[in-house]
Amino acid sequence: MNTSIPAISIKGLTKDFAVTLRGVKLRAVDDLSLQVEEGQVFGLLGPNGSGKSTTIKIILGLLGATVGEVKVFGVPSHQVESRRNVGYLPEAPYFYRYLSGYELVRFYARVCGVPKAQLKARVNDVVDWVGLSQAANRRVGTYSKGMLQRIGLAQALVHDPKLIVLDEPTAGVDPVGSAEMCELILKLKRQGKTVLITSHLLAQIEDVCDRVAILDHGKLMVEGSLLELVGQRDRQALIVDPLPATEIEALREWLTSRGHVLNAIEQPRARLDQLFLSKISRAGQLGGNPGVGSNVVPSSSVPKSSASASSSAPKA
Repeated sequence: MNTSIPAISIKGLTKDFAVTLRGVKLRAVDDLSLQVEEGQVFGLLGPNGSGKSTTIKIILGLLGATVGEVKVFGVPSHQVESRRNVGYLPEAPYFYRYLSGYELVRFYARVCGVPKAQLKARVNDVVDWVGLSQAANRRVGTYSKGMLQRIGLAQALVHDPKLIVLDEPTAGVDPVGSAEMCELILKLKRQGKTVLITSHLLAQIEDVCDRVAILDHGKLMVEGSLLELVGQRDRQALIVDPLPATEIEALREWLTSRGHVLNAIEQPRARLDQLFLSKISRAGQLGGNPGVGSNVVPSSSVPKSSASASSSAPKA
């Protein structure tokens, strides 16, 4: 029996906002129950107005719940103690533009209580870890959108939290910057960190998340692992070298004789983001600066074969 304390526990969460002087209320979150285990990358999905941001603000202690309970590592989220192990990168962070990247992260390290004796080393470590050591002395006002997101991640990590909350971390970022952010998220996972991420880029969520939850109008619509939610367990795909028409027909007959059906013959193709990254010189630098305590993410390989066959599972 698993008795470990979950990173995030949400039970019966409801949040109402008064929208008129007459007391008319808007229900932003409606009886939400979720659990995020330690060490997971968990995706919180939903359209605008679905309650994602409200849920995150309650987890962070920025809002109180109308009804229900939210705990972070067993501590109620309204208690200050719950925030000591949390790092947060908002969707549109605003940083003082005349500070350098190093000065910015150092400021947040002091706010988060990093001991003075460890301050310099810790700041250097996280700035290097996100790949900005070469730009650490530049003013933040000169940073690109992708660099701002990475320095924002550095400030969220500087006090070494166990839980990192990322709200739309790649919003407005180009494909290279998005790939860099995904790589950093996977590094965090390998280090045993728990990551809660919201994003409208569903392909990105598929690349990094272990489990996802989909909200709509404040209600939980579905929650589970990616394999549970989108895997087609009743089918298999085989990737083979190109086959002539006669052999394809022979294969179809062979499958039919054994109670199977050849449902489709398709040309496999790489994803568009993979093609883009392979053609951009800057993309070749991904993983080139692994940083302190990190692991280099191996590049994804593109299938070499040129044809695939999809068949249904054996009949009972």
